Amino acid sequence: MIARSGPCRVRPVLDGKAALTLAFEPQPPVLANVEGGLRFPVRRLFCVGRNYADHAREMGADPDREPPFFFTAWAETVVTGDATIAYPPMTGNYHYEAELVVAIGKAGRNIPAHTAMDHVYGYAAGLDMTRRDLQAEAKAKGRPWDTAKNVEQSKPLGVIRPAGPGFDPARGNIRLTVNKAVRQEADLADLIWPVADVIAHLSGLYRIEPGDLIYTGTPAGVGAVNPGDVMTASIDGLAPLSITVGDPAKD
Repeated sequence: MIARSGPCRVRPVLDGKAALTLAFEPQPPVLANVEGGLRFPVRRLFCVGRNYADHAREMGADPDREPPFFFTAWAETVVTGDATIAYPPMTGNYHYEAELVVAIGKAGRNIPAHTAMDHVYGYAAGLDMTRRDLQAEAKAKGRPWDTAKNVEQSKPLGVIRPAGPGFDPARGNIRLTVNKAVRQEADLADLIWPVADVIAHLSGLYRIEPGDLIYTGTPAGVGAVNPGDVMTASIDGLAPLSITVGDPAKD
C-alpha cells in the first residue's frame, strides 16, 4: 500500500508466466452479505430514477411511464449490514431513500423481459442516500447528479436473500422509519417499472454482469436526516437494514 511518507511498497503479482509489479496495493473487493453466510462480490451499481409515481410527483416530475433512466455509483459506496455512516461534506440536506435492490447473478445483453428474472441472484433492502441540495442545483443547471448520488457510504445494503420461493419482488410492503417514526411506506406493486422491465431496459444500455446491483427506486416521503438519526429500511420477506447517521468523516 502507499505510505503517507516515504516510498511505496510493492509486491510482484503472477500473471501467467510474467511477473507484474503493482504500483500500490489494490483496494479489497466490496463483499455484500448473503443469507447463509455467503458473500456477494459487488461489481457496479445502477440506480433507477423516479420509479414510483408518488415520488416522481413530490420531486416535481411527470410520473408517466416513459422509459426508465439510470445513474451509476461506485461499488465503494456500498455499506454492508447495520452500520454507522458519516454525514457527507458540502450538504445541509442529506436525504434517505428506501429501495428494493436487485443483485445480478447471470450476465446478459438485450435481455427480454420474459427471461429477465433468470438473471437475478437475489434481493435486499437498501438505501440511496442523496445530497438533495446538490441534486436540485444539478437539475436546475442541467448537469449530472454524480456529486449528489455517488457519495461515500451512500448506498447501505442489507443481507441479500437468494431468489426463490418466499419473496415476490412484484408485491410487498416497503417502509422506512427514522427514529422509529414511519417516513416512507408503499407497496412494491407501485413500481412504475417492475424488476423484469428494469433489467430489460438496463441490459439494452449495458451488458449486465454477475455482481451488479440495481437500486430500483424509492417511494414518496423522502426527507432529511441529521447526525444521530437511526434509519430502518424494511421490505416484506427481506432482512431489515438499520443505519445510524454519524458525524462528518475526519481523515
